[in-house]
Amino acid sequence: MVFVDESVTARVSAIAALDEPTRRQLYDYVVRRPEPVSRDEAAATFDLPRTTAAFHLDRLVDEGLLEVTYQRRTGRTGPGAGRTAKLYHRSARQVELSLPERRYDLAARLLVAALAEAERTGDSPRAVLDRYAHEVGRELADTATGGAPRDERSRALQVLDAHGFEPRPDGTDVVLANCPFHTLAQQHTELICAMNLSLLNGLLAALARTELSARLAPQPGHCCVRLQPSSHSINQR
Repeated sequence: MVFVDESVTARVSAIAALDEPTRRQLYDYVVRRPEPVSRDEAAATFDLPRTTAAFHLDRLVDEGLLEVTYQRRTGRTGPGAGRTAKLYHRSARQVELSLPERRYDLAARLLVAALAEAERTGDSPRAVLDRYAHEVGRELADTATGGAPRDERSRALQVLDAHGFEPRPDGTDVVLANCPFHTLAQQHTELICAMNLSLLNGLLAALARTELSARLAPQPGHCCVRLQPSSHSINQR
């Protein structure tokens, strides 16, 4: 299962781009049109200078909210067919942002994939979910940037922070101050917390030199998982 994600910074930037009133009007106009929109059409609709419309439309493209195609509006080809127009339409990108950070899309992908696999194979849905979550946890390790192998603990904390867990040191332990699956965990605690544990075990398995182990340790206002030095977890068994 391939995990694809983008940073909070990128999502905030995309949403912030719509805070400018003219840009928001242009975005709403383009996405509601059945056909791609040209700069001239957008400028005329809102009585804007063409350069102003072009600036805002291209900013929306830069943020990944719109995409561009090129075509001749005359329908003709060859010499005398006219210039190719730059046209704007809604992009395939989806932007979601929540504060505190929530990752219900990740939980949904895991749950749906596990259910589909279980129906196909007859395996236990819980077992399949745990396996998929562990696999995605390993993939999350690849999203860490920089850091030498000897600094895998820092890389793990970087990944956890980027995905909304809010890791904080607590002595030799690491507590996760936020649960990205909060509402689901409140409603289906055993299922979601087990999934979360498998996810984090996968991350730590991929970054083996963290010398950390994940265990369930529910605490009000925190994620249900706590990270402890591996030796401590071994002694606890």
